[in-house]
Amino acid sequence: MAKNRNYNYSDVDMALASKTIAGSFKTNLPELSTVRTNWTPEYADELAVKIDDAIENHLGIDPKKELRDASSNLSSVMGPAKRDLSTFKTQVDDDFKSDSAKKKEILKNLGFNKNLRAVQKGDQEALIELLYTFKKNMTDTLKQEITAKGMNPVLIDNIIGYADTVKTANVTQESFKETTKDISQEVADVFNAIYDEIIGICKIASNFYQYEPLKKELFTFSKVVSNMNAAKKKASE
Repeated sequence: MAKNRNYNYSDVDMALASKTIAGSFKTNLPELSTVRTNWTPEYADELAVKIDDAIENHLGIDPKKELRDASSNLSSVMGPAKRDLSTFKTQVDDDFKSDSAKKKEILKNLGFNKNLRAVQKGDQEALIELLYTFKKNMTDTLKQEITAKGMNPVLIDNIIGYADTVKTANVTQESFKETTKDISQEVADVFNAIYDEIIGICKIASNFYQYEPLKKELFTFSKVVSNMNAAKKKASE
């Protein structure tokens, strides 16, 4: 059973059983309409449409797919960014090994001292901060000084370019985290409302047909699900 549901069935079993019961309800409406004034042909049709809409628009929805895609996209961007930052630092360490003060100044100004450890642990926000610090403080003069030692300027340009890319990917991921919650709750609300309505019909109709076992079964939710699954199993065999 999915989370936040009022029933102990899968969504598909609940929806299809509800559709079956709605059909039985409409078939037996001439008798059942004597029980409640709002049990009319119009109500039966609206109920059937409501269930069909839920099956069409909500059954099989994977609310986390977009979140997984966004997370995958962020990971695909973070990997190269972290690789290039590491390559940059390694070259600075080697190129300025004879000038320790200069090396420390470069790495500190570009954000490595503050954020590198957290980045290595997978902190997305630290990576974004490091990239933006790098972008902001990589002046033309500093870039020329570093590349004069042999570093390819393309590496520096790539790192600067990652700043906006990683930030956008991170914002997209975070927004989908919230959207996923909304979609999951929306689906739960729709299916719970259908189940509650059908169960209400079942309680009254099964009582009405308490002396007619075959008709009573038509409005016993667990029995409908059981018969439905038995039919599916037989067909499979």
